[in-house]
Amino acid sequence: MKKLLLRNKALTAIILLVCMGASSLAFKDNFFEISKNLELFTLVYKELDTYYVDETQPGQLMKTGIDAMMKSLDPYTVYYPESKIEDVRFQRTGQYGGIGVAVKTIDGKITVTDIYEGSKAIEAGLKLGDVVVALDGNRVVGKDHTEIEDLVKGPNGTILEMLVTRGDESQTELVSIERTEIQIPDITYQTMVDDKTGYIALRSFTKTASKSVQSSYRDLKDQGMQRVILDLRGNGGGLLREAVNLVNLFVPKNQLVVSTKGKIDEWNKSYSTLNDPLSTDIPVIVLVNGSSASASEIVSGTLQDLDRAVVVGTQSFGKGLVQQTKDLQYNAKMKLTVAKYLTPSGRCVQKLNYSERNADGSVEEVPDSLIKPFSTVNGRPVFDGRGIDPDVRVEKPTISYLEEALVKSNVIFKYAVEYSRQNNEIAEPESFSLTEEEYKAFTQFVIQDDFELETKSSKKLDALQEMLSDEKLQDVVSTEYTALLEKVKPNKQRDMMTFKMSIKKQLEEAIVKQFYGNEGVSRYKMTSDEDVKQALMTFDSNYNSILGN
Repeated sequence: MKKLLLRNKALTAIILLVCMGASSLAFKDNFFEISKNLELFTLVYKELDTYYVDETQPGQLMKTGIDAMMKSLDPYTVYYPESKIEDVRFQRTGQYGGIGVAVKTIDGKITVTDIYEGSKAIEAGLKLGDVVVALDGNRVVGKDHTEIEDLVKGPNGTILEMLVTRGDESQTELVSIERTEIQIPDITYQTMVDDKTGYIALRSFTKTASKSVQSSYRDLKDQGMQRVILDLRGNGGGLLREAVNLVNLFVPKNQLVVSTKGKIDEWNKSYSTLNDPLSTDIPVIVLVNGSSASASEIVSGTLQDLDRAVVVGTQSFGKGLVQQTKDLQYNAKMKLTVAKYLTPSGRCVQKLNYSERNADGSVEEVPDSLIKPFSTVNGRPVFDGRGIDPDVRVEKPTISYLEEALVKSNVIFKYAVEYSRQNNEIAEPESFSLTEEEYKAFTQFVIQDDFELETKSSKKLDALQEMLSDEKLQDVVSTEYTALLEKVKPNKQRDMMTFKMSIKKQLEEAIVKQFYGNEGVSRYKMTSDEDVKQALMTFDSNYNSILGN
């Protein structure tokens, strides 16, 4: 009873503080609604904590409420409790304290799926495919992989004792790894594609992104670069100012790059270049895809608007929103959407309208009827409301149901791990290729693996069968139905040959990663990268005519 009284007093004090805080907002038109709902929220929280039949976890209960509130707005407005502050630092800097690994739950086991190059984990002998059994003597059975990633992070200089199994699960190995400052490189790969074309792939827009691109540019310039491909595929964005700084490498000082419009005047801003550029005339091609978002779209959209670069690839993601991180009490933070951004032509690339939701909570794309045309400097048409449309589209092959299942179920990863354990070395990434016998061995591995496999057409036929049964028509079409089902239902042996070319590439890429890491994967993919091939063709043929020069 004493505990209950103390808890009630504490919660009552919270209510009073909330109401006092709300009273400071009295100058706002919606003061009463804010005050009323803050009080109601606190009262509900108090009643749940006091009377709910089972013991509640107040901190988790509150976080659930906050998360749900923010999720109803947009996916980018997020609350970070003190325990997740390391995530905020990683987003801004690409740095965190840890051992430099990523893990994933595969077949119910916490498995190492990535090891960052240059990390202490490599020095300690950790390998891709290792299964984590315990951390610092504590078993990890039943824990989610996100919990494990949090546990391996920690202060620099501390030691993590990781118990793992490798291959034979009856044998364990204790690996001691020192936690250090992990810096994920901004540039994932740079190279000379040919004797005059440089290639720079940027991972994200951290606070050092533009300087990293500048450094790569100068390295490649020393190697004879006369034109450059900037790869922003898969780059989900980051700091707005770094997007401006990156554009500044290729356009003059005092050029408008992006403007923002928010609910309050503080966020009605314009951002222009501040420095002298590296070059205003070197030919530039920017690669984008459906995962290029936010700051990537500012860079590609601005260079497109200014007719300073040709954009090649597929339509970008369509995120035209700007977030700001706010400090809260108790070392917590929140990231919230404060504005929309506009490229120099005046267009906003935001594709989804989060201000209007359907009854089920889903969000629609901006309808075609509301899409507006804008013009580049040279008068080329560009459009708002649907991301960045590339100047040169590269059609992507559709991923087969089997390839998608092999990746999703981690079959390709598991086989690549086994392959690396049976082979001491492979050819260089640029020339590595599986033999026919090796692909046949993988086919047998796939056939024996009991992973979930179902085609979209067979799913629809199952639904059709239910409808036919309900309408008593199954006997009328039974022969035709059975014959059709036989043709579309999954057949591993058949489909491993039908989709051999794309599946073989996926497997080769996974095997290369085992031996050469992520840089090796970039080297392997470069040999057959259709976007890069199209960029080279564009440089050699119609680059200037596309830009209207």
